[in-house]
Amino acid sequence: MSWRRSTFLLPTLIALLSAFGLFAALLGDGLWDAPAWLGLGIPAVLGTWPLLRRRKKLPR
Repeated sequence: MSWRRSTFLLPTLIALLSAFGLFAALLGDGLWDAPAWLGLGIPAVLGTWPLLRRRKKLPR
């Protein structure tokens, strides 16, 4: 089965990335800050990406 046909693959990967980011944020400071930012930032960007796209201008 291809990854495009799987309904739950992408949401599962986003959830795992978020869980990893939360876990890294709880572990401590220093080297754990970068994985926490990535693990929590990437899902946030993916969730807001459709809102950030430019709208096409309608012809008059």
